[in-house]
Amino acid sequence: MDTGWRYRLASVGGVAALVGLAVMLANNGTVQAAASAVPVLGRLPVDPPAGAEFVIEVALTAAVVAGAFVPLYKPRPRRILDIVALAHKRTFVAVFALATIGYFDYTYKVPRLTLVLITPLLLLVLPAWFVWLRRPEARSERAIVVGDDPTQIATIARGADLPLLGYLCPTVVHSLRGSEFGRDDREIETPGAAHAVDGGRQSIELSRLGGLSRLEDILVEQDVDTVVLAFDEPDRAEFFGALDACYEHGVAAKVHPAHADTVLTDAPDPNAALVDVEIEPWDIQDYLFKRGFDIAFSLTGLLTLAPVIAVIAAAIKFEDRGPVLYRQERTAVFGETFPIFKFRSMTPEGESATPIDDEENDRITRVGRILRKTHLDEIPQLWSILRGDMSVVGPRAVWTEEEHLLEDEAETWRKRWFVKPGLTGLAQINEASSVDPRAKLRYDLQYVREQSFAYDLKIVARQLWKVAADVVSTLW
Repeated sequence: MDTGWRYRLASVGGVAALVGLAVMLANNGTVQAAASAVPVLGRLPVDPPAGAEFVIEVALTAAVVAGAFVPLYKPRPRRILDIVALAHKRTFVAVFALATIGYFDYTYKVPRLTLVLITPLLLLVLPAWFVWLRRPEARSERAIVVGDDPTQIATIARGADLPLLGYLCPTVVHSLRGSEFGRDDREIETPGAAHAVDGGRQSIELSRLGGLSRLEDILVEQDVDTVVLAFDEPDRAEFFGALDACYEHGVAAKVHPAHADTVLTDAPDPNAALVDVEIEPWDIQDYLFKRGFDIAFSLTGLLTLAPVIAVIAAAIKFEDRGPVLYRQERTAVFGETFPIFKFRSMTPEGESATPIDDEENDRITRVGRILRKTHLDEIPQLWSILRGDMSVVGPRAVWTEEEHLLEDEAETWRKRWFVKPGLTGLAQINEASSVDPRAKLRYDLQYVREQSFAYDLKIVARQLWKVAADVVSTLW
């Protein structure tokens, strides 16, 4: 992918040209006649412009859409799904702006039929254009090493079958002689005491590109394809931060086989020098189905349960005059955090990170006990699903203050971080909670291995049945 001025010029010019073609096609007499045959579209006037009016329409539409797409003009490697999602968002922004201009000023109005016809065209061609621009150039693979373990970095530099551009490591932690990585004999500040490799120093042509904070800049500047992770403690925040950067930029990640139990891999070969990390375990088809289901489920739930939401809010407020909603920070993909909201079911005082069974928790209010038994306290999380912070199905998002306690109880706990957290999951339908973190982790990892859209539907069906049964048993 070109990362300079040519990319910016091609992206802006491509957007303007594609918008112009879309407007021309939408104003074609045959196209408009066919569109007017559709019952709903038939109500819109067929009035294709001509002459100066047509030029103004094309120029205005191209200018508005090109302006809306400014965030996509910055050269930045992204996952294909992120490109499509962002292009769709910007297209809707542009269409809304055009509709607003037409509403307030008839002189520069884009006819409603034209606006309706170009919208699906732009939703199709503009994401395709930016995906095409992102295509990798015909060149050899470009890789870097990122980590804090000088021994691993040196080993990877000698044995990896990859064209390494350099390595990133913390600036000041340990000292390691620069000659271990080649170039010169000056002291380079890296984590870990000076290590001898295989009993002595070896000259390795690998230069330091900066600290860990420069990772995203290097991914863009060097147009990196692969990141090899070389951390002494692979479960630390920096490790998952590097994985998150790879995920966001669509870059492949590899680790040493010794750390394969910390990440998701596809049957790693213990004899291989490096193993691939499955940063994005979902197939694209399942991903699209899953996200579509999340949107439909959350929207339907919020609209259908609106009267129930009003009743619950009034009951909570009436009981103790306290806040209706409870906000808490939860852990998401790769250790990032996001806020979730639930109907408050406990008194605010005395909150503890230690998991407690509901039967032993004296902080739960009377209304709260009913909400918990019927799972109705979870309704506000539908908003988090609609926003994309959560999914309907996935490992249960854990309170950030509780994470370290659960990690101490269950090894490889952080493997759950490779999947977006869910409202329900395999652990929930099998009644495994944070009170028994090992059982919960076992079910969560089973879901990570076997996940699919069809599997999600089965889990949702079982959860809805359980909720219905709990509601009936509570009310009767």
